[in-house]
Amino acid sequence: MLGRFGSMSLAEMIAWVVALLIGVTVHEFAHAKRAAMAGDPTPAMAGRVTLNPLAHLDPIGTIMILLAGFGWGKPVPVNAAFFKHPRQDSIMVAMWGPISNVITATLFALPLRLGIAAGREDLLLTIVTINLMLAYFNLMPIYPLDGSHVMAGLLSYNKARAYEDFMHRYGMLLLIGLVIGIGQVPIFGFIFTYPIHFVRHLLTGI
Repeated sequence: MLGRFGSMSLAEMIAWVVALLIGVTVHEFAHAKRAAMAGDPTPAMAGRVTLNPLAHLDPIGTIMILLAGFGWGKPVPVNAAFFKHPRQDSIMVAMWGPISNVITATLFALPLRLGIAAGREDLLLTIVTINLMLAYFNLMPIYPLDGSHVMAGLLSYNKARAYEDFMHRYGMLLLIGLVIGIGQVPIFGFIFTYPIHFVRHLLTGI
């Protein structure tokens, strides 16, 4: 899908960018909100407990969204020292991002499922797809994706330390390899896209 961005019509590009902005904003807001609920004042102090997209846009990530149809939001600053239950709260803060994207996808799928999209099928389907992509991709246990924080929280203390040390050293290389693999290696692309298409079909009927 990312490879198609340059060949999309203007309407398709606009739908893609709008969908990414919605997905990234909801995702980062959910992280910030859950951290604040756990007792951490850091996200609020940074102005991140908001659904204003401008608060969550990373300059380089935004440029990539506009130029390549792929980008990222500004990471939410979190200080786990403020959490009432550090390990459990850290897992939930990480999980709330992907969960928020699934909820968003479900809400935007309802008009499609009910047949009341009123000519907005393409935009709604794009929003559903992007949010499912963000949820699935971020759950992968590779640093700095959310899945790595979930994995660290589930492991025993010693194993978590070893896992985090490894991921901080090699995580970005693994992530770059994963992104390249999704686009170039058929089995990687299938593993990444099939679950998204399957869940999208369940939600939308399309």
